[in-house]
Amino acid sequence: MTLASETLPATPAHQRIYEALRAMLLFGELPPGRDVTLLGLAEELGVSITPVREAVRRLIAERALQFHGNRRISVPRMSATRLTELYDVRALLEPELAARAVFADRMALADHLEKVDAQLDTAIRNGEVAQYLRLNYQFHFAIYSAVKSEVYLPMVESLWLQVGPFLRVVCGRMGTTNMIDHHKAAIAALRDNDAAALKTAINDDLKQGFDLMQKEAAHPVLELEI
Repeated sequence: MTLASETLPATPAHQRIYEALRAMLLFGELPPGRDVTLLGLAEELGVSITPVREAVRRLIAERALQFHGNRRISVPRMSATRLTELYDVRALLEPELAARAVFADRMALADHLEKVDAQLDTAIRNGEVAQYLRLNYQFHFAIYSAVKSEVYLPMVESLWLQVGPFLRVVCGRMGTTNMIDHHKAAIAALRDNDAAALKTAINDDLKQGFDLMQKEAAHPVLELEI
């Protein structure tokens, strides 16, 4: 008898590499300003250069990586102007996308979010920056993905890829202990079927992150334009 898992097609190598590089960007393993090469990434990931090239093309298209004319590739640096523009777009898209989650299986989603948020609280108390970033992403995208939007979701994912490396720098400098938890308000709004309150909770959460990053965007090491 053949196991069901044995009949499933294998994930293409370029997709696996894309997801690995995407995680490295989202959670700060590739910091702003870092130069990378296809060969270097291939060696770091232990794969051939061909799937790396395809994955990097996708990330350049999503503005998570920047290509330079001399074949150099880098993680874009952040500036105060770029940060503000990214926040403005996120503030338009993410609360609206989140509000639509009330039409999903909202009670099951709220139960899941409570478990994630409990782990998030522990990461914040312990100052575990990497774990905080991963769980914060997991929390938000559990909401966003529940909507199953083919328009909103790719745009929001691209915005997170652009912000992720800089957010890691900021959290590394400032820690997590001063974070205010707006997630519980989002969970309550889901349970209450209150789309407006859910939008407010997500917007407040985004604004907190923006305020923290805005302070650091003026740092002389980090303010360089891409």
